[in-house]
Amino acid sequence: MTAAQEDSLYKHLDEMTPWDDTLQVLECVGVVEEAPEVRTFTFRSDNQTWFRYRPGQFITLELPVDEEPVHRTYTLSSSPSRPFTISVTAKAQAASLGTRWMFDNLRPGGHIKAYGPAGSFSLHEYPAAKYLFLSAGSGVTPMMSMLRWLNDCAPWTDVAFVNCARTPEDIIFRKELDLLGNRMPGLSLDFLVENRSSRDGGFGQRGRIDAVRLPLLVPDFHEREVFCCGPEPFMRAVREMLKAAGFDMPAYHQESFGTPPEESLAEAIETSAAAAELAGDASPDGEAVAIRFTLSDTETESVPGQTVLQAARAAGVRIPAACELGLCGTCKVKCSGDVEMSHNGGILDHEIADGLILACCSRPLTALEVEA
Repeated sequence: MTAAQEDSLYKHLDEMTPWDDTLQVLECVGVVEEAPEVRTFTFRSDNQTWFRYRPGQFITLELPVDEEPVHRTYTLSSSPSRPFTISVTAKAQAASLGTRWMFDNLRPGGHIKAYGPAGSFSLHEYPAAKYLFLSAGSGVTPMMSMLRWLNDCAPWTDVAFVNCARTPEDIIFRKELDLLGNRMPGLSLDFLVENRSSRDGGFGQRGRIDAVRLPLLVPDFHEREVFCCGPEPFMRAVREMLKAAGFDMPAYHQESFGTPPEESLAEAIETSAAAAELAGDASPDGEAVAIRFTLSDTETESVPGQTVLQAARAAGVRIPAACELGLCGTCKVKCSGDVEMSHNGGILDHEIADGLILACCSRPLTALEVEA
């Protein structure tokens, strides 16, 4: 290897361009088994950028499952304090499509496209003196990202972490969590398992998180900023438990790049309906609006009630989209013209000021030019 080749491989951070929240091409550099049907995929940038994000955020991967690629959103389990690679940790369910493709096909040296990062589920968004992390199953991934960041940057932080799993063998990152428990003086760590095994020495407390067990494990939970992630039934039970205990719910946060909590989803539906009515889309007499997709050199008209994303699909123009709830930010596009947009946090104010919209939740008010 020549000196020039070595220089191209080993660049200092200040010589590299940071992640810029646009489409990225990633190269897989590692695949690790974490637990049954759980793997961590580690990536580096294909064009030598470093990764700038907040611990707990997520990215959307474009996976070539069929002729038309699918988009799946994954929380980053890595920490931005180690910016040269990023990692996602995924559990393959029986009906998984994208994740099962990753398990069967993605190996070191493989390349995929990614969008992001996005999401507000991060302790950077809600700084506090004390935190409580509650997770179940693969919901440990954003907690791991935040714990790794705290271990590198603020190991004295007061964090109570209760991690729930079906069995000790199903605990993801178990060895590393034990290590962090020894290294971080402010971290208290408890494991709850539904079924203990004799071969595992009876590891962990048996049972589920409930209104009796939580005060025993974390007596001062009322004083903590709470982050919760796991299957929706788990998060629903935690929300109801905290509400019943008189917890200050603005201090409760959950990961939700899929379907938001019932109350938030209902509010989003009402807001979208109101926005459609204001835009005139609720009326059967509403007029069609012209849209030009500049990159595809395609012109069409959106019928009353259509979003920009729906109009694009009807015209054969591809705009990547994952959640279609205004959460993940995958369908972010540059747009000139006026739209009525009702999103759920998938776009930032400065991005809106720069002319970006979320196609999935934007309805045209005037003629548009869209970079797609």
